[in-house]
Amino acid sequence: MSQASFLFLPGLTGDGNFWRPVAEHLTGSGARSFVSYPGLGAQPASPSVNSPADLLTLAETRLLELDGSVVVVAQSMGGILGVQLAHRHPERISRLVLVATSGGFDVQRHGAVDWRDDFVERFPRTPRWALDPGPDLTSALKGLRMPVLLIWGDRDEISPPAAGEHLASLIPQATMQVVPEGDHGLAGQFPDQVAALIDDFLVA
Repeated sequence: MSQASFLFLPGLTGDGNFWRPVAEHLTGSGARSFVSYPGLGAQPASPSVNSPADLLTLAETRLLELDGSVVVVAQSMGGILGVQLAHRHPERISRLVLVATSGGFDVQRHGAVDWRDDFVERFPRTPRWALDPGPDLTSALKGLRMPVLLIWGDRDEISPPAAGEHLASLIPQATMQVVPEGDHGLAGQFPDQVAALIDDFLVA
C-alpha cells in the first residue's frame, strides 16, 4: 500500500489544504491530490460548481487523474463524496478513510448538534444547496467492499462517536478509532496522530 495515491477531500469549508499537515506525516510515497470546493468557505467561486452533483463530478475527475490504486481520505461533509466515489469506483479505490463524517445518514439521530447557523455566520456566502441534507447513502455504505477506517473525536458534537459507531455497523469491513480530546476538526488538531492511524490501517 505504500505506493498508493491519496485523494484528500475536505469538509464544508472547502479548503483542501486542511489535509496537508496529515499528508506530510504519512509515510506512503504515493501522489497526493488535495481537492478544494469552489464557492464554499473562503474558496473562490466557479461557474462549474453549483450543486452537490457538481462537487461529485469535480472529485471524480480528480480521482481518475491519479494512477493506480487510490486511498480516499475524507473529512466531515467530504465523506459524502468519498462514499459515493468508493461506491462508483471500487476498482480504483483500495481503501477509504472517513474522518468525523457528518453526511450520508441522519447524524442528529445520533446526538449531533445543528451546526448550520454558526457556519453561515462564519461564511455568509455559503450557498443554500451546500447546507441542505445530503443523500441517504445507507445502501452504498452497506455495499462497500474495501477496508474502511473511521476516525472520530470523543468531543465531536457535530458528528458524535455514536454516529461513527452507526457507520461501523453498516460498513462490512469497517474499523473505528476514537481520538481522545478530538473535536470535529481533529485532523487539524492532531495531524501526526491521525496520520499514524492511517499508516497503521494501510499496512494491516
